[in-house]
Amino acid sequence: MNIRIHNSGDLPTIVSFNISMAEETEGKVLDPDTIRSGVLALLEDPYKGFYVLAEENSEIIGQLMITKEWSDWRNGDFWWIQSVYVLPEYRTKGVYRNMHEYVAQMAKRDGNVCGMRLYVDKNNSAAKEVYKKMGMEDSHYVLFEEDWSK
Repeated sequence: MNIRIHNSGDLPTIVSFNISMAEETEGKVLDPDTIRSGVLALLEDPYKGFYVLAEENSEIIGQLMITKEWSDWRNGDFWWIQSVYVLPEYRTKGVYRNMHEYVAQMAKRDGNVCGMRLYVDKNNSAAKEVYKKMGMEDSHYVLFEEDWSK
């Protein structure tokens, strides 16, 4: 398994994975044009973040996205793990673990990263177990939002 950072040729796969992930985890049907524009905006602006991809036999089999949040309390960045998707036939085969470990090593080498965070649907018990196995813990924070994209 090869783990790597995205390149511009990965756009169609990332869009497809994001659409599949939203449908599977939240029952949401996303607009392909909006998703394509959103992914392209990140691919063209490293400040927004980056995707980490898992490949096997030159086929992309998994992804996650990293965005950054500045913490004034810690004088460092939290790296947020988002848009996690692994093709169904590759689940439980260590794909996420490999991507997570790759990102954790990158973050530790960076020197400015104070931790990693993610949010998960409260009903997604399978994902929660995976994240706990990676050493992540439930946070004492509760997420609130105003979603103006609806």
